[in-house]
Amino acid sequence: MEVGGHENHLWRLDAVQALVADDTHPVTYLCGGSRNHADFVDLLDGVVVLDLDVDTLRRRLDERPAGEFGSEPEERALVLRVHGTGEDLPDGIRVDATRPLTDVVDEVLRVTAQPSS
Repeated sequence: MEVGGHENHLWRLDAVQALVADDTHPVTYLCGGSRNHADFVDLLDGVVVLDLDVDTLRRRLDERPAGEFGSEPEERALVLRVHGTGEDLPDGIRVDATRPLTDVVDEVLRVTAQPSS
């Protein structure tokens, strides 16, 4: 796989540590996935996993414009494989991400005990 591909999707531990240590904000959300989450997940107060079924995932991949990750057949196959195996997925509170975006955000705020705005 090319440089920057899935096998290299790693978060910098020093950057995560700095974000976690920064108390100038009452709440910090880190969004995305990382193959090395086990190196820092214990630093986090919690983990929310956005979950969706394979049919919704396929539909969303179909809707991606050319050039966006997941629009190419090899990328799509990778996304579907990783979704199917659950590899690189940390334990966490699962939130149904098939719902409308505002509902998903409200649920993330609810499960992390943050008031919605």
